[in-house]
Amino acid sequence: MKHLGTLLILVLIFVLPVIVLLLTGLAPGWRFPDVWPDTFSLKGVDYLVRHHDQILTSLGSSFVFSLLTVLFTLVMCLFPAAVFARSEFMGKALLEGLLLTPALVPPMTFAMGLHFLFIKLSLTETMLGVVILLAMFSYPYMFRALVAGFQTMGEDYHKCARNLGAGTLAIALQVELPLLIPAMVAGGSVVFLVAFSEYFLVFLIGGGSVPSFTGTLFPLLSSSNRSLAAILTLIFLFLPILLFLAMDTAVVRIYRKKGMM
Repeated sequence: MKHLGTLLILVLIFVLPVIVLLLTGLAPGWRFPDVWPDTFSLKGVDYLVRHHDQILTSLGSSFVFSLLTVLFTLVMCLFPAAVFARSEFMGKALLEGLLLTPALVPPMTFAMGLHFLFIKLSLTETMLGVVILLAMFSYPYMFRALVAGFQTMGEDYHKCARNLGAGTLAIALQVELPLLIPAMVAGGSVVFLVAFSEYFLVFLIGGGSVPSFTGTLFPLLSSSNRSLAAILTLIFLFLPILLFLAMDTAVVRIYRKKGMM
C-alpha cells in the first residue's frame, strides 16, 4: 500500500503537467484563476498544420545533430574510457577531473571561449561546428557511462577472447561492444537529451543557419501564442520518449538474437 501511494504521487507529478499542457494547447485563453477553460480552440493546431514544413525542418535538424553528437562522443570516448577503467597511473584522478570539466562549467562560459576558435576554423554556421561543440560539451556523460561499463565488464572476456586467438578488432566488435550496449545506451540517452534540448550553444555556433527545435520553441514560450507553445512543448516531451522506447526494443532484440536474454 505504501509503494502504491508513492507510485500514485509520481504519476501525478509527471502526468499533471502534461494535462495542463494539453488544456493550454486546446484553450489558449485559459487564465488564472479559472479552474477549467471556458472555451476551446484549435488555433494552435491550425497554425501547426499550416507551418508544418518549418517545424518539421527544425525538428529533423535537431534529431540529426543530436544523433551525430551521440556517435561523435561514442567514438571519442571509447578508447579513453577503456584506459581509465583498466589502468592505474599517476595523476589519474586529476586528469579524470579535468576531462569532466565541461559538465561542470556553465555552457555560456564554455562556448564563448571556443567561439573565436570556431570562427577562425570556419566552423560557425555549419552542422559540423554544432556537432563538434555539442560533443565537446556533453562527452563527459558518455565518458562516465563507458568507464562504468568497462569496469562492470572487467578484463576476463578480453583475456579469454585473446587466449582463443581473437584479434584486437574482433574482440572490440564481437565481444566488448555487445557487452557495452547498456552503457552506450545510458550515456547516449543523456548526450542526446543534452544536445536535443540545447538552445544557446546551437544558436551561438549555428548562427541561425542550423535550424533547431528549441530555436523554434523558445521564442514562442514568451509570446502570446501560448497554444502553439504548449503543443510544441508536448512534441518536445514525447519524441525523445518514443526514441528511447524504440532504442529499448532494438536492444532487447539484439540481446535475444545473441542469446543473452
